[in-house]
Amino acid sequence: MADCWNTDTGEAVYRSRDAVKNLKVKVRIERVTSTAALSQHLQQEVFSQQGGGAIELETLTSQSQMGDNEEELVVGWQEKLFSQYEMELFQSEGACQTPLDRQYHTEVKALNRAKGRRNHRIFTYTDHDRYTNCLPFHQLLHSTDLLTTTKSSPTFLAERMASVRHRRQDRRTMDSSIPKSKIINWEPTEEFVKNSHVVNNAMQTMHIMADLGSPGRLGQKENECLLVTIRSDCSGTVVIKPDFNKGKEPYRIVTEGEKREVWRLTVENVSAPMKTEEKDREQNMYKDLYVRHKEYLNSLVGHDFEMPPVGILRYLMNGDIVSAKGFEYDNLYIHFFMELPNNWSSLPFQSLSGVTQTCRTKTLGKENVAFFSFPFSFEAFYMCEKESEESIPQWPVLYFKVLSLDSWQRYRTEGYGYLLFPAIPGKHILTCHTWRPLQKGTVSALRRFFIGGSPELEDPSYVRIPGTFKGDRLSRFGFCTETTGSVTFNLHCIQQARAFVDANMLKKRRQKVFDQLGGFSQQGAVCTILEAFQRARKRMEEARESLPRDLITSTSQLQTESSA
Repeated sequence: MADCWNTDTGEAVYRSRDAVKNLKVKVRIERVTSTAALSQHLQQEVFSQQGGGAIELETLTSQSQMGDNEEELVVGWQEKLFSQYEMELFQSEGACQTPLDRQYHTEVKALNRAKGRRNHRIFTYTDHDRYTNCLPFHQLLHSTDLLTTTKSSPTFLAERMASVRHRRQDRRTMDSSIPKSKIINWEPTEEFVKNSHVVNNAMQTMHIMADLGSPGRLGQKENECLLVTIRSDCSGTVVIKPDFNKGKEPYRIVTEGEKREVWRLTVENVSAPMKTEEKDREQNMYKDLYVRHKEYLNSLVGHDFEMPPVGILRYLMNGDIVSAKGFEYDNLYIHFFMELPNNWSSLPFQSLSGVTQTCRTKTLGKENVAFFSFPFSFEAFYMCEKESEESIPQWPVLYFKVLSLDSWQRYRTEGYGYLLFPAIPGKHILTCHTWRPLQKGTVSALRRFFIGGSPELEDPSYVRIPGTFKGDRLSRFGFCTETTGSVTFNLHCIQQARAFVDANMLKKRRQKVFDQLGGFSQQGAVCTILEAFQRARKRMEEARESLPRDLITSTSQLQTESSA
């Protein structure tokens, strides 16, 4: 029996560029037989066909009732077809309560005069009908259960779409007596999710119905059955349930009541295909629209590429603090700030510091890792005032401090570190190790564990070289520290200067440092080698001056003979 029917009654979603008003659906219903007669007929077929094979369902009703036992109709989008119940209801003007009812009253009178009603059992409820608005979703679903023998529950999206256009407009105000700590529902129930997660996408709905009553009892509400539900929105999405047959077996409808009857349902898409001329005209229209939109965007952006002024290097950094691991306590957060050396500047509104969110650690292998994924961006400008061939710019530094926070809002310093801005543009994944000041003794450890707090640096730049340091040597002798964890950064760096695109400036022999930055990534290794060669040459000259004169003369003679 299952092979004779299509049991896949789930909804299908289509996307169309064409207007939904051009949608045409052909619906065909055909009475098979009552359930009792069908069972007896199948038994007879089984006994008569001992060899097995497919069982063909035949209509057991008399030929005189064939016109009432089947109907085929082509329905357009939001096309109103009146049922027998509505024909009797809207005949009386006293039953009309709304302007739509009075419009239906006029149309019903015109149909009665013309006697041109083309439907008998099949009718529709459009998006504007009060029956569509008032009919609960679970009742519509109960009608669609007739199409299959298995019980199915509506999806969350389908249920919310059915009631989104008709939900209450009043909003419940939040009770101020609820403590703020319970605003988040950590264990939401299914009813809470259905009432709170509302999909704000308005869709128009249309129902194709059928009156499956006896020939002499048409027009009773209890005999109405939902055949097809069609929904569409302004973006061209069309949802139909059940899907078009597309050559598959028909759907089965089993009526309720004492006399249970079986009906066949076939749904086909009979929309007129678009002509070649119309397709070409539509494609040209879309092309013209895209060209106009592109011109509009170009007018907003402009044709000139934004460039920094002459003699200035623009440095852009888009990065994020990925993770931190290896620290003693949980609930970590990071405080960071940028330090700009000489000849560097930033925009007035540029923030040079930031604080991440507090993050719990997660056990990953043998390490406790806190994943921050905290994004930040930075923009700076470099300008050199003096020409110098040997000077190399000092890049900005990012200093950071890792702290932990416990349930008593006590914080502890977990480690200090710094990050030198990459001199080479591109993507960089850097891991910076940290350390923290250590005060020896049991009292300091007990204080850190019980009441929080720990020794801190007065100047965080002491992690590297303090900006206020003016001497030649920086001694940290006697300063006790402890190695802690590490922090991982993901950086995307961009450098922009006119020297990158100006070929004439690159050919000059003497250039400023910001001009040399155009090939800094390629010239970095060369500059390092030249500096090392100059230092080695200087040491050789100093050593040569310290040698005796006769030894220098003999060495020069040997060099002359070997060259000869």
